[in-house]
Amino acid sequence: MTTVTEAPPPLAPTPQKKPPRRRGRLTPYWLLLPGILWLLLFFALPMVYQASTSVQTGSLEEGYEVTWHFATYWDAVSEYWPQFLRSVLYAGTATALCLLLGYPLAYLIAFRAGRWRNLILILVIAPFFTSFLIRTLAWKTILADGGPVVGALNSLHLLDVTSWLGITAGDRVLATPLAVVCGLTYNFLPFMILPLYTSLERIDGRLHEAAHDLYAKPFTTFRKVTFPLSMPGVVSGTLLTFIPASGDYVNADLLGSTDTRMVGNVIQGQFLRVLDYPTAAALSFILMAAILIIVTLYIRKSGTEDLV
Repeated sequence: MTTVTEAPPPLAPTPQKKPPRRRGRLTPYWLLLPGILWLLLFFALPMVYQASTSVQTGSLEEGYEVTWHFATYWDAVSEYWPQFLRSVLYAGTATALCLLLGYPLAYLIAFRAGRWRNLILILVIAPFFTSFLIRTLAWKTILADGGPVVGALNSLHLLDVTSWLGITAGDRVLATPLAVVCGLTYNFLPFMILPLYTSLERIDGRLHEAAHDLYAKPFTTFRKVTFPLSMPGVVSGTLLTFIPASGDYVNADLLGSTDTRMVGNVIQGQFLRVLDYPTAAALSFILMAAILIIVTLYIRKSGTEDLV
């Protein structure tokens, strides 16, 4: 007897996927459009305008005309190179101090603060609720000639040493490089602490336990585990501190003197008092190029090119 095998039912046709609608493919670009327009209006166009201003000649009365006078750049560098070096020196010193002060505090918040973590973070951010100008003016009171800071430094005879090094002037701190660096350090310290805390907080605590199980000392654990893993925060914090500090002019204007002027003060004076717009624009581009070169070399040296 022959067994009849039924044929399997025909497979259902595979539904054809509809191609994505064109409007859906353009959605990411529409979302990027506001940001692109913002950059064009408030970054690209001003940059182009300043670039054209830097190669102009003329006066405010007669008007300025684009003559491609690139010698303005050389004149600006040759005349104001001390202010450029001073800006890099002050900003670099303030960045190093922010790192020395901010890293222990960020480490404390990330690993030791416990239930006090949020309160300490609020205290770190609290200065942002006060005007930058008011915070800088407060340092004039803190560093006043008859204030407790100067009195303590005098009693310890530290002002004599710092005066010999050119950091202070005699028995006073105001209108000296020390006052400017103190103002920069205080005002930009939160920009260092927050990236450091974010980077440290992401470190897995089990790595510290593993280092302890391998009989590593606390300093060895910090040197081999904690600090290398926190390098993205270190690089981000130093960049967020150094870049605005190098172009700052408020601290040098309020806490310093004519001998502590930074390039930001020169640019402000050229724009608002001297009304020499080509020189001011050239100084701005030179400062931007110098910062870009320093930052690029620093990032490559630190081995964190992915942050660029």
